[in-house]
Amino acid sequence: MIPRCLSILVAICLLWPLSLATAESPRFAIARKPTPVFNNPQSAGPQTKLRKDHCGQMRQLEFIALPGTVFEVVAVPTGIPGVLQVRTNDYQAPSGTQLYVAAELLTPQLDTPPERKPQLPEAAKIMQQLRSAVGLPYVWGGNLRNGVTLAGQPQFAGLDCSGLLYEATDGYTPRNTEQLVDFGKQVAIEGKNIQELLQQLRPLDLIVWKGHVIIVLDQKTAVESILNCSGGRDGVVTTPLETRLKQLLKQRRPANSWPAGAGKSAHFVVRRWI
Repeated sequence: MIPRCLSILVAICLLWPLSLATAESPRFAIARKPTPVFNNPQSAGPQTKLRKDHCGQMRQLEFIALPGTVFEVVAVPTGIPGVLQVRTNDYQAPSGTQLYVAAELLTPQLDTPPERKPQLPEAAKIMQQLRSAVGLPYVWGGNLRNGVTLAGQPQFAGLDCSGLLYEATDGYTPRNTEQLVDFGKQVAIEGKNIQELLQQLRPLDLIVWKGHVIIVLDQKTAVESILNCSGGRDGVVTTPLETRLKQLLKQRRPANSWPAGAGKSAHFVVRRWI
């Protein structure tokens, strides 16, 4: 005989996501496996072939949620079976962006589940992960180097700029640069010249602005994942730190903190978080 509690859970799973469409109280779900999260409902649907842009990127992907990620189900889009509109504390979507996932990758929850609690790896392990990522391709929305397997096919294998850091920290750091500009502690860099900046920087400091992040590997080297649509270096690369700073200072001004109310400002900040 099946225990009563198991019978209830089986019934919930069979009714998922139909129960969500009729429930009066909020519903939640947990990612059972790495779960692609998209910015439109069609992309999350079954057998959907995602379109690529002129840079070869599938920009419908927002990020890949790690196992244990908690979602609040916002709605069930009409006309697209098996797709849920969600939100999660693990990812702050850009303004105006909605998030969608395939229901089959989630486990439904009647009550609010505890949030995923990532553990920050030791600095040496983070460094090893960053160094071993060099040479991997740039993938918009990618934060798992091996990607995910959907319908028996590997997809999204590669890393974007903040995804490189997110993977190396096992999902401890914010997933996009809009949050990274305020993550950790500020480093006073305003008005500094190139040599003064080099003296200020420490391993794993983030050189960041809303749109990109560069990670300091050591006193001489920076690592980042870059997208180059013109055929230049692409993916996860290392660059001499002094060279990278010289390039950056031609385009942006150092600031101690991200300017209040600034969107894509012509500044950069340094954040120390470990």
